[in-house]
Amino acid sequence: MTMLHAIAWFFGGATLTNAMPHLISGLMGRAFQSPFASPPGEGLSSATVNVLWGFTNLAMAYGLLCHVGSFDLRQPLDALVCGLGGLALGLFTARHFGRFHGGDLR
Repeated sequence: MTMLHAIAWFFGGATLTNAMPHLISGLMGRAFQSPFASPPGEGLSSATVNVLWGFTNLAMAYGLLCHVGSFDLRQPLDALVCGLGGLALGLFTARHFGRFHGGDLR
């Protein structure tokens, strides 16, 4: 694994994690924050926008994980790098969106 592969796989994990809340909210018919809302990342976007944004994130994750280097989920180091990207974005979004949904209890 080269450093560039590790960076791509880290962001692939982050992008894969970012797809989840958008797809889930959209599939449930709920509005959720997205980069397309006003203000970006704070206002709510429609369920349709969130499904489209979630699917876009899945496509980007696929590109970063499956077409950069030879990512192998069965290789512990590859999985760790991807997982750390997901964890990093997950912790950030938990704090950021917790302000709006009551989950940011300090």
